[in-house]
Amino acid sequence: MGISIKSVCLVAGGIAAGALMSFNFSALAQRESAARTIPFEDLRAFAQVFEAIKQSYVEPVEDKKLISEAINGMLTGLDPHSAYLDQDSFRDLRASTEGKFGGLGIEVNMEDGLVKVVAPYEDTPASRAGIKSGDFIVRIDETPVKGLTLDEAVKRMRGKPKTSVKLTLARKGVEQPIVLTLVREEIHIQSVRSKLIEPGYGWVRIAQFQRPTVTDLAKQVNLLYKDGPLKGLVLDLRNDPGGVLDGAIGVSAAFLPADTLVVSTDGRTPGSKQKYLGSPEFYAAEPGGDPLRSLPAGIKTVPMVVLVNGGSASASEIVAGALQDHKRAVVMGTQTFGKGSVQTIIPLNDDRSERRTGIKLTTARYFTPSGRSIQAKGIVPDLLIDDPDQPRIRLREADLAKHLENSQDPKAGAAVPAAPEPNAPQRPEAAVDRKPFEFAGPDDLQLQQAINHLKGLPVVSRATASAEHAEVTAQVKK
Repeated sequence: MGISIKSVCLVAGGIAAGALMSFNFSALAQRESAARTIPFEDLRAFAQVFEAIKQSYVEPVEDKKLISEAINGMLTGLDPHSAYLDQDSFRDLRASTEGKFGGLGIEVNMEDGLVKVVAPYEDTPASRAGIKSGDFIVRIDETPVKGLTLDEAVKRMRGKPKTSVKLTLARKGVEQPIVLTLVREEIHIQSVRSKLIEPGYGWVRIAQFQRPTVTDLAKQVNLLYKDGPLKGLVLDLRNDPGGVLDGAIGVSAAFLPADTLVVSTDGRTPGSKQKYLGSPEFYAAEPGGDPLRSLPAGIKTVPMVVLVNGGSASASEIVAGALQDHKRAVVMGTQTFGKGSVQTIIPLNDDRSERRTGIKLTTARYFTPSGRSIQAKGIVPDLLIDDPDQPRIRLREADLAKHLENSQDPKAGAAVPAAPEPNAPQRPEAAVDRKPFEFAGPDDLQLQQAINHLKGLPVVSRATASAEHAEVTAQVKK
């Protein structure tokens, strides 16, 4: 592979939006150091500010805090995904790749000094409480979020299981603040689930790309095939915030011919210029072992639909883009989040204990097999199908302050509407106590349309579907 890396996603019970990242334990800061000139004048100004704070600030400040804040300021000033990782964040980063962490089960990012919800995870305190994509968290317990860093806000939302935290939310279209008291849990994200929707038609959902995802996918596909071949398969990546790169490569490889190009990355350093193929060396966690070797041969040719929405980010966009470019599947749903950058995790010390710290630095952009950049644009589905049961207002990469521009299309960022309805009335947001949406449940309109497509039946637009869906749902509930 050129360099030894492992890709991971930073997620937690209230952490940054889904990401594609690389652990890099080489000393990147030393590369080309001899060719660079140290800006002594600027460093002198930094030292003067440091000394002024130490001598004159109204309260004593520890050196460690000042330096940590300075590092964090350098990184957060670059783009929304670069950040300083203190001891807790570095430890949580590792734990999250295993799909188990403490907190509320919510993906967040920082916007205009406030914490904005990207998406809650399924069956977590956040989703059960009715927190939605696009909500702003303005207060945590009695502490205003304005003025806190993302890391500080995240730490306040974390805590031991069975302890409570009060969140005050602001929601577009709702005049009064929404106040919720949530009880923290140990969050277990089940990476892959499957279901036989009806005889011959299977559904596989990936909630997040973790280290066990490729192995879990193979198990779920084999379960679907135990009673015979499938006529069609739906791969559900809706609200999947991303995760480990090798997971995305392995999932793509499960459905593509061997050694097919899945994704490439490009940055300033030689190590950031990579091509990733659908072969075991790029996705197998264990040397010499291929978790996909037991898959039925039919999985390579079964008709497929990939479901995506505005909560599909990073690694899930890699999979959707690869299957779309190779014309292996029809992508259906709404435009994806648009996170097309890679973050490298660079440790700042050699301490392998709990005291380890590091930085998360954006080092490359990634591209689909045909060379498309997803950054700030996302994947546009082949069939645009909105869903009346999902939030219509979603945070996207292009909405984040200081986001990287799309190198191929600097004007990228405008979301593609799912259906042209200029005169349609806006759907009011439901109350906060609304029943959480259930993927593959009786109210899942997009999945119903995916099955229709696989059967060769007409796929209806949102305008038509909303009325038909309400009628069918009412009949089902009788």
